[in-house]
Amino acid sequence: MEHYAASPRRVVITGLGTINSLGHNPEDFWASLLAGKCGIDRVTQFDVTNFATQIGAEVRNWDAAQHMDPKEARRNDRYTHFGYCAARQAVKDAGLDMTKEDPDRVGVILGSGIGGMATYEEQVLVLAQKGPRKVSPFTIPALIGNICSGMVAIDLGARGPNFGVVSACATATHSLGEAFHTIRRGEADVMVAGGTEASITPFAYAGFCSMKAMSTNNEDPQHACRPFDAKRDGFIMGEGAGVLVLESLEHAQARGARIYCEIGGYAATCDAHHITMPDPEGRGLMLAMNRALAYSGVNPEQIGYINAHGTSTPYNDKFETLAIKKVFGDHARKLAVSSTKSMTGHLLGAAGGIEAVICVKALQNGIMPPTINYVEPDPECDLDYVPNVAREAKLDVVLSNNLGFGGQNASMVFKKF
Repeated sequence: MEHYAASPRRVVITGLGTINSLGHNPEDFWASLLAGKCGIDRVTQFDVTNFATQIGAEVRNWDAAQHMDPKEARRNDRYTHFGYCAARQAVKDAGLDMTKEDPDRVGVILGSGIGGMATYEEQVLVLAQKGPRKVSPFTIPALIGNICSGMVAIDLGARGPNFGVVSACATATHSLGEAFHTIRRGEADVMVAGGTEASITPFAYAGFCSMKAMSTNNEDPQHACRPFDAKRDGFIMGEGAGVLVLESLEHAQARGARIYCEIGGYAATCDAHHITMPDPEGRGLMLAMNRALAYSGVNPEQIGYINAHGTSTPYNDKFETLAIKKVFGDHARKLAVSSTKSMTGHLLGAAGGIEAVICVKALQNGIMPPTINYVEPDPECDLDYVPNVAREAKLDVVLSNNLGFGGQNASMVFKKF
């Protein structure tokens, strides 16, 4: 007989996992962020000679077969490798022992904005060059966007809610938010959630280059991503995963888990404006931030730091700044806003996952990572972007924003426990 919560339950974060261009674990990642290191360089995974954009934030010196069953590594796409291994990190960090858990009360929501793009490209070439009989029988499972979530559940033996969210660059925050609500409702005690992406591939690059969405500052990769700076000229692709373990407060306390922080609230909205460009008035993002704050029961003045979506595109940074000023009023001049994409690149569907890890670490350590490459102020981007150097601060409540193609917005509030 199932028993659901009579009243909403508090949700806490007990485990962190990430793999990205700045580190293959949360500790190395955090140290690199605070040092202002940049993970962007010339792309090595394919020949970029004829591409307008030739730089990206690759995960280097990474062999999935050293972190998971080599046979499963061969059968799965790179995006699943990242998410699966980051999930294992997070579960280990949380000290979660599945032999002591009810598997029906543990779930997984791991999303990807694009899914197995490398598999898709490879097998289309096989089809064209060798015919249909040579296409791998693992093609479909490897490329679909929910398989990483399924793989993690199989690894854990978790039989609770399981699916993959797809909402472009808002994916991971939506995944965390849906996991948060799942626990609040009492449908699970533990959720492993976040996002993963591996889209540094020829086809994906060709598509984004055709949109003129990515930076073409190929001569200076380390300084090409410059969110909120007047000379920003487009985003830069990153890859990797960010995965967290969420638990009900009661469950975490009962097993003596270390609690990083509490999730205060979350909101999802849509601009309903344009398929790729944010609403120039920032209305959708404003609604998301306002709802996340209201759900959390905190006032705007309590927010000390915002990890911005901050993609380094002309439109996003300007409109996000406007939305923040409208939501926070005079307090917008007092809070700090940084875009860590200046160092990690833009991980698309995984962005909100690694940025949630950043928010948790910022609360834990009382340090805000910087926006690097901030040199020339833009009159329309006139907030405190923690330029170039990390900064200590007393933080009690922080907020993370993510926006995606389709006009999709997600905001999440993290509170010191």
